[in-house]
Amino acid sequence: MAHTYDTRTTEVTAKIPFPQEILDKVEEITKRYPAGKQKSALLPVLHIAQKHNDGWLSIPVMDYVASLLKITSIEVYEVATFYTMYNLKPVGKYVLEVCRTGPCCTRGAEQMIEYIEKKTNCKVGENSADGLFTIKAVECLGACGYAPMLQLGDSFVEHLTEEKVDSLISELRNK
Repeated sequence: MAHTYDTRTTEVTAKIPFPQEILDKVEEITKRYPAGKQKSALLPVLHIAQKHNDGWLSIPVMDYVASLLKITSIEVYEVATFYTMYNLKPVGKYVLEVCRTGPCCTRGAEQMIEYIEKKTNCKVGENSADGLFTIKAVECLGACGYAPMLQLGDSFVEHLTEEKVDSLISELRNK
């Protein structure tokens, strides 16, 4: 799935520079790697930056990460656009990631994605009008034996059914 950049910067100017506690965490992570190999810290630092920036990575935030790690911006863009775990535009409060690879599709993932779109009133790659949901079709989540499956943050819903989707959506709306 190709990513596109969101060039809006109004939401990010207040998010950078990072507060000292985040800068301390970035320094702690980069110290795990040999001198000159700070690029190795890129993935965990992007996770921190994304969390700090309301769940997404704008170009100014990615540029700031590049400056912290003393690497070029393009090196950050290459990584952020390759992995579906990074969001390059604003996302809803809850990001519903549904595996779309072979094993999950043979077990009904495509039908589950369509059902989730209907229940949230938004399409894959979009945010719901109420700002609660973003749907992402992602590559293998590593649980083929439990297909189809959905990831929500650190939680997984395995053997996904319409009933499980209904329960999850209702629970999230009531939080």
